[in-house]
Amino acid sequence: MKSPYIYKHLAPRIEGDKHPAIFLLHGLGSNEQDLIQLVESFSTQCHIFSLQGPIEHRPGYAFYTFEEEGKPARSIFDKVVKVTEDFIHEAIEVYQLDPTQIYIVGFNQGAAIAQSLAVVMGNEIRGTAALSGYLPEFVALEYSKKAMDQSKIFISHGEYDYDFPLVWAEQSAAFFNDYGTNVTFKTYPVGHGVNEQNIQDLVAFIVADLPTKLA
Repeated sequence: MKSPYIYKHLAPRIEGDKHPAIFLLHGLGSNEQDLIQLVESFSTQCHIFSLQGPIEHRPGYAFYTFEEEGKPARSIFDKVVKVTEDFIHEAIEVYQLDPTQIYIVGFNQGAAIAQSLAVVMGNEIRGTAALSGYLPEFVALEYSKKAMDQSKIFISHGEYDYDFPLVWAEQSAAFFNDYGTNVTFKTYPVGHGVNEQNIQDLVAFIVADLPTKLA
């Protein structure tokens, strides 16, 4: 891989060509180890790529800087979205991934990047999961959008999230509904995080498409 990203890759344990792939994007101050446990049940049949944010933000990393919550620094955000899109395209070629079974899962900052990728990549992404995130206003208003009618998105949020208000997730769900994406929107009685039911719903969202059963 020529991408500048530092990442962790888990190859599927079953043999075969053109496996599905899940790309993970962590939250502010975390790292590439953080979200793997959410999707480890897919490690039998899927490639899993967990990307480390390119910006140091102790105790971990970030994908972008921001003026205030919900307002990313545009110049950095734009570059990260493009570099992440390029990473996915390169991974499809290098690892011979199934291009019809590409999934992105993001939390917090990672969810903002994931939703932005859903906009710019459209039907190239089969499924996007945005956990406790938002879609930046400039993405919704100014980014070039591709058809999303063959893609789906899972948006989840804590009902007591005081870091990223619930209304941000509601606005994201409304945006993707308007563009014809298959939207699953769920809330949970938690703060800025995920609970066990959230994880179960995330797994169900991905597994619904997979060609073989989990082992």
